[in-house]
Amino acid sequence: MLERTAVLILLPGIALADPAFRAVSVSDHVYAGGWEHFVGGGIAAFDCNDDLFPELFVAGGSNPATLFRNRTGVRADPTRLRPDTPDTLAITGVIGAYPLDIDSDGRLDLAVLRVGENLLLKGEPDCNFAPFEQDLGFHSDDRWTTSFTATWEQGQSLPTLAFGNYVDRTDPEGPFEACDINQLYRPENRAYSNPTVLEPGFCALSALFSDWNRQGRADLRLSNDRHYYVRGGEEQLWAMEPEPRLYTSEEGWQSYSLWGMGIASRDITGDGLPEVYLSSMADQLFQIREGDGPTWVPAPYSLGTSAQRPHLGDDGRPSTGWHIAFGDVNNDGRDDAFIAKGNVEQMPSNAMEDPNSLLIQGEDGVFREISVEAGVASMARSRGAALIDLNLDGRLDLAVVNRRVPLEVYQNAAEASGHWLEVALTQPGPNTRAVGAWIELRVDGRIHAREITVGGGHASGAAVPEHFGLGPAEKADLRVIWPDGATSDWIEVDADCILRVSRTADGLAIERL
Repeated sequence: MLERTAVLILLPGIALADPAFRAVSVSDHVYAGGWEHFVGGGIAAFDCNDDLFPELFVAGGSNPATLFRNRTGVRADPTRLRPDTPDTLAITGVIGAYPLDIDSDGRLDLAVLRVGENLLLKGEPDCNFAPFEQDLGFHSDDRWTTSFTATWEQGQSLPTLAFGNYVDRTDPEGPFEACDINQLYRPENRAYSNPTVLEPGFCALSALFSDWNRQGRADLRLSNDRHYYVRGGEEQLWAMEPEPRLYTSEEGWQSYSLWGMGIASRDITGDGLPEVYLSSMADQLFQIREGDGPTWVPAPYSLGTSAQRPHLGDDGRPSTGWHIAFGDVNNDGRDDAFIAKGNVEQMPSNAMEDPNSLLIQGEDGVFREISVEAGVASMARSRGAALIDLNLDGRLDLAVVNRRVPLEVYQNAAEASGHWLEVALTQPGPNTRAVGAWIELRVDGRIHAREITVGGGHASGAAVPEHFGLGPAEKADLRVIWPDGATSDWIEVDADCILRVSRTADGLAIERL
């Protein structure tokens, strides 16, 4: 543990001024509703009209969901988002959504999580969507779905889908100790059939398929809410064998019980394997990989990642964390973290005035809170979020969904920022977006490793080019480990651009966008 922590706090980089964000004016959109929408409030970020600028599809709960079209038009111009929602997306009961190319036709589709039947919607030209044909075989029953993740298993033409469900609303003994089952859809013969039941279920609020040990297989991690499982539950990691099973303590799995809300995964230590950051009530749990098994241990408190109480105001009760996301917001070559926070509704044990957190990683690897200085310390009851580049200027912007108050959007307006690179992978179908691939960037002797995943966060997903801060480096070496394990050669690329990296028979084709 001590050796790995030393690696964690000695990563190279440059010192830059703290980030600064400014609010972007958008039409009011509110995530609302009763008990079934105390959780959720997700956002999907993706380009649905092929102009590179990402759109935002925002859950509304009891209000209709809204698609905000990105009308910025010119790179680095002020961000402009306008509501323009096709009828198929203007639906109620939406908890959140995740973009992915389900049928490998090159267009992004949507998995929409709902209170009720979940939807798989096929992407069509100019941000239109339609239900998939019946031959896809997907059928959803009436549940309260609060988490989602997807991966492509070897040899399959369709993705494997996992839906995490919350409380079973039909249980007369509920809601406590009434967590619903979770469901796994594995394709057979180019179609889905009845899902595999994953139980016990402990009220999953976040799910993530990840090849955590880079063994060539993505396993399923679930973060669960002990508020309703109360006792007997824990975080879960399912080994995706022909018959899925839970990892055991004999294999190295360490049991944790928390009020799990969101999952973020990123290689922070620089060893090429992902750490895990879990949002929760009371504190946020940053876990560092240890050993060769499925073992993560809590980071020391001195790392600055617990973010356990409000850092603004005089409410000293514990914070409630929801969406959690890594990203280098000042492009200094070190990943930072955003945490959306807010009371469930009127939970007296937790802070009512609970500002969002923006944790900046310093040269010593320690994270410090700067959301007030950066201008993103909203006191709204925040839920889902997207930390993405909205105006394609190479700096990460921010959109945050709030319960009962309007959506907030912020543009990164920092004057001093390092170099950057954004990388989008593509390969022949199936799995055109290369989910399960790893991008590696070699910068000044350090390798930044990034896994392409669908899932995590809190009901919020993004399918946008992967953003890397490069600090002072004006060039980097890039290679790709594709989902089937094939590894490209290292290729030198210039900084400060967006690249489409395509798989070819001879290696990589790189196009500057």
